[in-house]
Amino acid sequence: MANSPTTIPNTEPYFRYKQCLIIRNDIKMSCGKRCAQAAHASIGAYNNAEKSLQKSWLSEGQKKVVLKANDERTLYELKVIAERTGISSSLIQDAGMTEIPPGTITALGLGPAKSEDLDKITGTLSLL
Repeated sequence: MANSPTTIPNTEPYFRYKQCLIIRNDIKMSCGKRCAQAAHASIGAYNNAEKSLQKSWLSEGQKKVVLKANDERTLYELKVIAERTGISSSLIQDAGMTEIPPGTITALGLGPAKSEDLDKITGTLSLL
């Protein structure tokens, strides 16, 4: 495969492209709810990405990294930074049908984009 991840012996494969899914850590959501919000963020950001980035990311294996943000403001700040650098984003607002009030901002999807570009924006965040 031309765009498969690069593997160096005894190391993890390196992906040129990835997606970052950032979940708010300051609101109570079940594990299933968090997973659903991450899925919404992934699809939304993918749909907003350039076709060439979509194709490259898909052909490479669709790497996703799920991170946590301490609050809603962080999601908005990350979204602005991503948009200024041309990275697709999708801010998720919950409908409020199950666990949390309607209109609650729960997650942010970024990319697909080049891994190093996303690392510059999300490198200080912790894994969920």
